[in-house]
Amino acid sequence: MNEATSSSATPRTKATAKTTAKAAATKTTRTAAKSTAKTTTKKPTTKRTSKPKTATKRTVGETPAPIINRTSPEQFGRVNVLDITPSAENGLYPARVELGEAFKVTAQVFIEGRTKAGATVSVRNTRGTEKGRFPMICTNPGLDRWEAMVKIGDHSDLKPWEDGYADVKKQLGEWHIVVEGWEDTYASWLHDAQIKVEVGDDAENALESGAQLLERWAGARDSKLTADDKKTLREAAKTVADKSLDATARLAAATTDAIASLHETNPLRDGLSASNPQRFRVERPKSSFAAWYQFFPRSEGAYFDADGKIVQGTLKTALSGLDRAKAEGFDIVYLPPIFPIGVTNRKGRNNSLVAGPFDPGSPFGIGSELGGHDTVDPLLGTMDDFKAFCDYAHKLGIEVALDFALQCSPDHPWVKQHPNWFRTKPDGTIAFAENPPKKYQDIYPIDFNADMEGIEAEVERIMDLWVKAGVTIFRVDNPHTKPVRFWQDVIAAVTKKHPETLFLAEAFTRPGMMRALSYAGFTQSHCYFPWRNTKEELEEYLEETNGDGGFYQHNTFWPSTPDIMTAYLRDNGIAGHAVRAVLAAMGSPSWGIYNGYELIENKQRPGFEEQIDNEKYEVKVRDWDEADKYGISELLTSLNKIRSEHPACRSYHNLHVLPSDDAGVVAFLRQTPAELTGTGKPDTVIVVVNLDGHNAHQSIVHIELPDFGFATDKPLKVRDELTGREFEWSWDNYVSLAPWADVAHVLTVVED
Repeated sequence: MNEATSSSATPRTKATAKTTAKAAATKTTRTAAKSTAKTTTKKPTTKRTSKPKTATKRTVGETPAPIINRTSPEQFGRVNVLDITPSAENGLYPARVELGEAFKVTAQVFIEGRTKAGATVSVRNTRGTEKGRFPMICTNPGLDRWEAMVKIGDHSDLKPWEDGYADVKKQLGEWHIVVEGWEDTYASWLHDAQIKVEVGDDAENALESGAQLLERWAGARDSKLTADDKKTLREAAKTVADKSLDATARLAAATTDAIASLHETNPLRDGLSASNPQRFRVERPKSSFAAWYQFFPRSEGAYFDADGKIVQGTLKTALSGLDRAKAEGFDIVYLPPIFPIGVTNRKGRNNSLVAGPFDPGSPFGIGSELGGHDTVDPLLGTMDDFKAFCDYAHKLGIEVALDFALQCSPDHPWVKQHPNWFRTKPDGTIAFAENPPKKYQDIYPIDFNADMEGIEAEVERIMDLWVKAGVTIFRVDNPHTKPVRFWQDVIAAVTKKHPETLFLAEAFTRPGMMRALSYAGFTQSHCYFPWRNTKEELEEYLEETNGDGGFYQHNTFWPSTPDIMTAYLRDNGIAGHAVRAVLAAMGSPSWGIYNGYELIENKQRPGFEEQIDNEKYEVKVRDWDEADKYGISELLTSLNKIRSEHPACRSYHNLHVLPSDDAGVVAFLRQTPAELTGTGKPDTVIVVVNLDGHNAHQSIVHIELPDFGFATDKPLKVRDELTGREFEWSWDNYVSLAPWADVAHVLTVVED
């Protein structure tokens, strides 16, 4: 068939259809009559006539983009969606977020030609039911990059034992994020119509198309419009179609603020094309946003007797530590191992090889004839005492985290019961733990090669025991020295039975191992924060912690630990402790303080990056009345109050480093948009810190106002939450901070 013949044959008109139908009916009648005449002996039959085909109706205006079904994951839809983030190992491991945590989703979304595309993030439960829809904005038109801030569920501070937690629990588990691309018919039409009306070129057709589009939009179920929304669109359609008005007025009816708002929130989405579902694991409160406080129960309530001998504290006297943690605003108390301590090769003060007669030993040298990991050290009390400790903590709204160090003293019951769980030297002796040049003669490490399944079963049994006693979190000591698969199995088993259980990895090691442990199920992780001290180091690490890595590895910022006393804290005194506290509390949603920080305990053991008179090897008697002299306790309380009152502090995905022109000043901003705060108002926190504990520094801090939704024609009113003072900020802002005055500003934006 030649081109001319083909062209004239389509499309079929209504007249052609009528002629064809009439001819078909006549032919059918004649055939039936002839058949009846030939076979008069047979019962006459009536042959049903074929219903004539109706010609395809011509579409007036442009045909909307259709939805093209995808039958396999690699197929494209009508609109193209690629490169969705977050995604790790090709989606093998789900991104992890806390319930209600604000986070960013990005994707590449585009369509052919000059047609405009739109994009939406759809939040769905595992049954595929949509529970939320968030508009995306194009942040890089040249690369077709789109992004949106999203949340799954609403933030909650409820603890697992509190009334109402059952409703929280229902929202946890696996969810799906789907990026939906679509043809933005309204935006494409508006772009062309504005030009045509302005130059007077085919304006009538453009306006008629717009009126039809608005009518179709008003009837689109997918847009989820209210009755008032539909009325707005239909009234606009009538005005746009009204030829008695001039073209400019007709066009203006389609560009009102109300319609612009609907285009943002309830758009007409032609050619809707959904991406493959992206897996997200929604975790319980405190999985991301947490404030930790560590103390040793044996030091709480300890005192000197009449002979100058230290009388250690117990789980009963340690209730004072819970009260202090509560007063300072912390919501997790973390205890070192509370199990019996071995006698063989017991370490003395400052890790000396020979213990004195009254040295209590390290709680990390676990196990004696009194029991192992499933026993409370009798010097601390009984299992009932521990349960009472947990009950009191829960009444205060505090969770109890217990250190789980999977290692043994030579006296641990496992040594005799399971000799194949330990590595034996050629001479038949068991190898003690080493991390050259460090040696731990009081500890036997576990060998997982002979019976890993047996060790897993025993660890699961022990963790189950402590969870039933009141523990909701395990801080695991040196998990990177054990197989990742071991932890993956253990965490899966424990959380299957007790899904509220969280795990913190104390793994100061290589990045790959730290990430693998997070994939294996560790909820939070110690990290390199103590050693990030310069401006360049901090800016890089703040962005790393609060970037895409924060979907998998939740870095917890601790300025110090019993094992870490940095040169910075040693050399910068009270101001240095204040600086690091502000950076830790504001730089990560999860942070922690080791007690004694309030008393500026910052003397290093010579040659080691840890405290002298380390609490791991002795009982410390502290005078907590002295804490008021330094002001750090008050600062910790203020920081936790700020964090609790500002939703912007809860997310690993909303931090932006701000340019500042002094090498001793770091500035950053956290912001959560109004639709994600739960208050209906945006929340912005600006932090500026002087890193120098000895000298004043001045700096200009720049804010690109439009990037954060701030007006450019009036000053920004901010309040320092640490002092109560208010300032006016704009694009470039002068800041002066001194260690003897303010080491930092923690500013919040105040509404006019």
